[in-house]
Amino acid sequence: MRTLYVIPARGGSKGIPHKNIRPLGGIPLIGYSVRVARELADDRDICVSTDDPEIAATVENMGLKVPFLRPAELATDKSGTYEVLLHALDFYASQGIDYDVIVLLQPTSPFRRADDVRRAMALYTPDIDMVVTVKEAASNPYYNCYETDADGFLHISKGEGDYTRRQDAPKVWEYNGAVYVINTHSLRQMPLGQFRRRVMCEMDARRSVDLDTEIDWLVAEKLIENGILDE
Repeated sequence: MRTLYVIPARGGSKGIPHKNIRPLGGIPLIGYSVRVARELADDRDICVSTDDPEIAATVENMGLKVPFLRPAELATDKSGTYEVLLHALDFYASQGIDYDVIVLLQPTSPFRRADDVRRAMALYTPDIDMVVTVKEAASNPYYNCYETDADGFLHISKGEGDYTRRQDAPKVWEYNGAVYVINTHSLRQMPLGQFRRRVMCEMDARRSVDLDTEIDWLVAEKLIENGILDE
């Protein structure tokens, strides 16, 4: 199977301005994902998809060529990952290169390791849509997630509310945003959210930090400073 590693990096981040090139532990954030991708693939099979010349320059200073600048219509707040991935596939197809699998590495997951990607890829088979990394969800719909009914009263989201201890409730999972191993045939048929044949790959909560806000960034800095990721 031919695999394309895609690192999407839009320039107009609002939650953490310029986050993709902001130094974290002395390294531009996007550098963490580039480093992991390079442990797994040749540079020719790594695509940083960005609309931002400054991000492109940062990546090329690492020695990795950026194959294109993403068009403006794929660089807005409303631009979806689905369209960005299709754009990358179409670009390489126009060069006569077709990929069977995309590995999506979002720059906001700096603590994923190459081994996390390898474990996810080992679970992939061509008869599924996607392998995705997850962590155990912080909230559980059987235990401490509630909805309001027509009268405005709270009721448990799932089940009958019989669980009095969190550890007795069924485990639930949330995407951690670190690794997506995607069947390109499935991707050309439907967006990621419509996939039905999804397989999970669990990751450690410490390495599942996803940088979306300044608070997330502070947590990441403390993890690095205190050497918690090395434990």
